[in-house]
Amino acid sequence: EIGGTWDLFKYPGIRSDSDMFTLGYSFRPWTEPKVLADGPSIRQYVEDTAKDYDVTRHIRFGRKVVKANWSSEDSQWSVETTNEKTGEKETFTSNFLFSCTGYYNYDQGFRPDFPGEEDFKGQIVHPQHWPEDLQYQGKKVVVIGSGATAVTLVPAMAKNGADVTMLQRSPTYVATVPEVDPISVGMRRFLPEMAVYRFARARNIGIQRLVFKLSKQRPKLVRRALLAAARRQLGDDFDMTHFRPSYNPWDERLCAVPNGDLFKSLRKGESKVVTDHIERFTENGILLKSGQELEADIIITATGLNIQMLGGVQGTVDGKPVNPNDTMVYKGAMLKDVPNMALVFGYTNSSWTLKADIIVERQACKLGV
Repeated sequence: EIGGTWDLFKYPGIRSDSDMFTLGYSFRPWTEPKVLADGPSIRQYVEDTAKDYDVTRHIRFGRKVVKANWSSEDSQWSVETTNEKTGEKETFTSNFLFSCTGYYNYDQGFRPDFPGEEDFKGQIVHPQHWPEDLQYQGKKVVVIGSGATAVTLVPAMAKNGADVTMLQRSPTYVATVPEVDPISVGMRRFLPEMAVYRFARARNIGIQRLVFKLSKQRPKLVRRALLAAARRQLGDDFDMTHFRPSYNPWDERLCAVPNGDLFKSLRKGESKVVTDHIERFTENGILLKSGQELEADIIITATGLNIQMLGGVQGTVDGKPVNPNDTMVYKGAMLKDVPNMALVFGYTNSSWTLKADIIVERQACKLGV
């Protein structure tokens, strides 16, 4: 189906961690009020865009791409696929190959092997493979992790009645962003939708660039601002060591939470955060290196995803394998000595879509489109 990430991930509270004015398409306004949108809304936006621009009929769904070979003799690519419904092998040929697969393995998430897992009597769940029938209301849940998935899951599950503890090995910078953009809401009353969208997009790009630049040039200033904002939302009695990272802002990606929902959940006592290392799993939960044991009925391993370039496709040039790790990448879009091929690799400190736009426009110009 159409949707990619937003079709695959089904965990509670799934949403973007980039604002929709920059994550959305430059040519089709995002018109919903939410700045950080929920997964189903984003998937619908992607699907509607594909229909509006007559893209859907050009897509072959349910194909697993296995291999792609460039033939210098024929001056074309041969792409070998498997029809996942029938098992039939299919080959497609083209003059140009464009990889838009991201950089994650969508078949399997990153799952560390924790000592004593086999002793745990409860359920262990990775967010990438969320069971649709998982009943967590009224149960003790430990979420392992402190990244975008964890800070999304904790307030969402707590709101639905779970007793949630976020277990992190080290703190992460967490910044609050408005759930709704009041400026855009006001401007929609008297300006066309596209004008409002372009203004918000340009403004947010500018803010993102400024924050990133300041983080690199004045890291202490940005750190103080982020920690002060977190302190105001958590209250004076909260132990701030849980939100005081050892690194500077934007040495790792910042986490964004709409209207400070994570902070509100912690302040109200609906959820908890523990910073410690895991010694082992036990029958009833997790034993920490400090000696504390966290009881759990369900353990969520929000431990991230596995890196995988080109969707795991084995690329070859005249039968010789090409390893992207050993190949120079030109302007984040093309691989050295790989003809008529491009890939999309977006920004890591801003919305992925912004860089994707630049790459697509560049390739379109080269192809004379």
